[in-house]
Amino acid sequence: MKDVDLIEKFDKTKICEIYNSWPKIAKNTFESDLEPIEVDEIDHIVFSGMGGSGALGDIFSAILSRTSIHVTVVKGYLLPKTVDKKTLVVITSVSGNTQETFSVLKEAKKMKGNIIAFSSGGLIKKFCIKNEIEYREIKQYHSPRASFPSFLYGMLKILRPILPIKDSEIYESINELKKNSFKISSNNLNENNSALELSKWISDIPMIYYPSGFQAAAIRFKNSMQENAKTHAMAEDIIETCHNGIVAWEKNLNVKPILIEGFDDHEKTKQRWKILKEFLKKEEIEYREIKSTQGNILSKIINLIYQLDYVSIYSAIFNKIDPSPVKSIDFVKKRLKEL
Repeated sequence: MKDVDLIEKFDKTKICEIYNSWPKIAKNTFESDLEPIEVDEIDHIVFSGMGGSGALGDIFSAILSRTSIHVTVVKGYLLPKTVDKKTLVVITSVSGNTQETFSVLKEAKKMKGNIIAFSSGGLIKKFCIKNEIEYREIKQYHSPRASFPSFLYGMLKILRPILPIKDSEIYESINELKKNSFKISSNNLNENNSALELSKWISDIPMIYYPSGFQAAAIRFKNSMQENAKTHAMAEDIIETCHNGIVAWEKNLNVKPILIEGFDDHEKTKQRWKILKEFLKKEEIEYREIKSTQGNILSKIINLIYQLDYVSIYSAIFNKIDPSPVKSIDFVKKRLKEL
């Protein structure tokens, strides 16, 4: 069966069509009439979210790393005790019903810090309206994970006053998405599609290595392989793996190493990449390298996510799996409501 026929058969909810539109969604959302935030001086930002919403916090943490603002990313129920009047708590849940994030929102209200919440509706919207908490509604496309560009670029627009990023850098990232789309989208299913090629190479569990600053892309890839391709996946910092994880390769494993490298990684990080590649070659372990684009940190991360999300979707489809349903997550949500 041809690749295009497999997509037609197994992509039952047309998730590929949404991904093909990511550049357009990003541009339209950033140019929408979403109102930027007004906030007094802050020195601490807490990003609360799970799954894809948690990855958004990781991206903003990377962007804000060039400032003196302390950033905390919360992926759970508990708000840090360090929250005070100079803290901004950013609540993100695409559905608006994420239990953990909703709990953090209610705790933040008690602590009387600065709060802004983002969702497509749900309990979070109702709570914010009732309690007069600053809130912005952002459109959901298909599913929370497919809505990544609408929430990322909507939040970039709204949080722009406190972010160390220029409009030109944001448009640079969108232009790179557009260029990438021509190469990796489901409208380009040929031997030049790098996402397609990598998806067919991943026959076992992917072990994803990443450098400092690219945690958001690596964790998102791990999560997307788990949700879309329904397979286990692991991710580890390249520096950290040289202190422990590399030893695991001394045992024969059904694992595929994937190296996510930055275009301009730190010189010491480049040394670690060199050593890891030498080791893998010595052990006759096949691996794949993925290089980031040039440009600013936003452009690098979102374009890696775009490419690697496609990898996870293609991996599902070419293993004759519909990437969209997440029955196991539905089971967890159902049981939580019952307890």
